[in-house]
Amino acid sequence: MKRREFITLLCGATTTWPLAARAQQPERVRRIGVLMPVSEDDPVSRERMAAFLQGLQQLGWSDGRNVRIDYRWGANDADRIRRYAAELVALAPDVILTGGTQSVAALQQATRTVPIVFGSVIDPVGAGYVESLARPGGNITGFTLFEYGISPKWLELLKQIAPQVTRAAVLRDPTTASGNGQLGAIQGVAPSFGIELRPIDVRDAGDIERSVAAFARTSNGGLIVTSSALAFSHHDLIVELAARYRLPAVYPARFFVSSGGLISYGPDRVEQYHGAAGYVDRILKGEKPGDLPVQAPTKYELVINLKTAKALGLTLPPSLLAQANEVIE
Repeated sequence: MKRREFITLLCGATTTWPLAARAQQPERVRRIGVLMPVSEDDPVSRERMAAFLQGLQQLGWSDGRNVRIDYRWGANDADRIRRYAAELVALAPDVILTGGTQSVAALQQATRTVPIVFGSVIDPVGAGYVESLARPGGNITGFTLFEYGISPKWLELLKQIAPQVTRAAVLRDPTTASGNGQLGAIQGVAPSFGIELRPIDVRDAGDIERSVAAFARTSNGGLIVTSSALAFSHHDLIVELAARYRLPAVYPARFFVSSGGLISYGPDRVEQYHGAAGYVDRILKGEKPGDLPVQAPTKYELVINLKTAKALGLTLPPSLLAQANEVIE
């Protein structure tokens, strides 16, 4: 072989070998942590996770192929949530998805560098998780549950479905800014509806039961349940108490109504977790959470349980039924 032919062959081989080597290298596996504040068998949380995984798959991410997902379930236990937050941070994931105020707080204490995306927080600015909705500024971003402006709608709905109501107990978590914010928004419109409000602090099951029982001793009462992790964890008890004391009740989420509650109005929470997959995708591709604006819900749903309405002796306005996204019979 002539010297010139040998050099040409050698140069061709050296440019081909790296390309072949790169083609044989396995795709880099990224790591996603998931911290949900509820138990693993919670049907609502499982539905949200299914939407998140579907969103990831549509964007090209598959658990076991190019991402590894580490799950932790807090089971509504504050100590467990804090411990799991520390565990996930120690795994050095590329990003962490979380589900609510309590778990965001635990993760914020555990890290100021690992990117965090939340799927449902009521007031992230008031809680100190982000600097502003438009420019979060730190390592945390995500999706808000709703703005406080939705809270008066619950009182309006209560008056629509039960015009005889003159008193309303408002279940709220007094330890959070969002609990006080929701109550304040409802108080602002209560006089225009001729309704006297009574705040009920949600702390534990026994406290809820005693407070609702005491409120129900006087007639013409109704119930408004504001959005909080504590109310969600005790939703079966709250729905049962409303039925026991025949209290027309308005709830912030569909799963209260599917469990036997009367009516709910709130954001489509499953859709928000599908959207959270988009933020996780963008962070995995190099964007910073501090540059991704916190998004408000774009879809709200009104759900009515006709069986519960009949049990309470209520005749619902046809106009309200026509507005409902779902009527459970």
